[in-house]
Amino acid sequence: MARNIGPACKLCRREGMKLFLKGKKCITEKCLFNKRNFFPGQHGQTTTRRRKLSNYGMQLREKQKVKRIYGILERQFSNYFKKAARSKGITGQILLQLLERRIDNVIFRGCFAISRKGARQLVAHGRVLINGHRVDIPSCLVKEKDEIEIIKKANIVKKVKDMYEEIKDRGVPSWLGVDIKNLKIQILRLPQREDIQIPIQEQLIIELYSK
Repeated sequence: MARNIGPACKLCRREGMKLFLKGKKCITEKCLFNKRNFFPGQHGQTTTRRRKLSNYGMQLREKQKVKRIYGILERQFSNYFKKAARSKGITGQILLQLLERRIDNVIFRGCFAISRKGARQLVAHGRVLINGHRVDIPSCLVKEKDEIEIIKKANIVKKVKDMYEEIKDRGVPSWLGVDIKNLKIQILRLPQREDIQIPIQEQLIIELYSK
């Protein structure tokens, strides 16, 4: 499985905003973004963040930002866009819905993992069931009424419950129903655009792929 293994903080600095790729570490004073609030690289400190980008530059940066938020690479993102473009409805909203329906994102949104990277690790290690069947592919898409469950192993149960108590204040979106006692997440409905509280301008991505 291809993945981005470079320093996460560099990605936030490149986009000029916190992408919260490392969970709670991103909200502490130790966050590198707070200490080095400039572009990464040799000339990062001499490059102004407020330079004027071309239309193409803005579109490219928006696509890169979304890819980094959800932790996916170019080919996979391109496939999501093609699938969204073939579907009925508003392409940008369908694209975001597909990204939100990834099982690693659902685990993250349900507060069972502190970051999408941590959620991806849970899935890849075979610790997650969908409707009673074990899955180990983080890109697996959930459907309405699916039930996601963490396997009942003592060390995993304790870790996930402790994690939930620590981060539950960030909230669970209304399209998910969480049963922390049994470590289950119910897909109550498919996510809508208003459920995605991330500063994303999906129209810029549509314009980029429409060239």
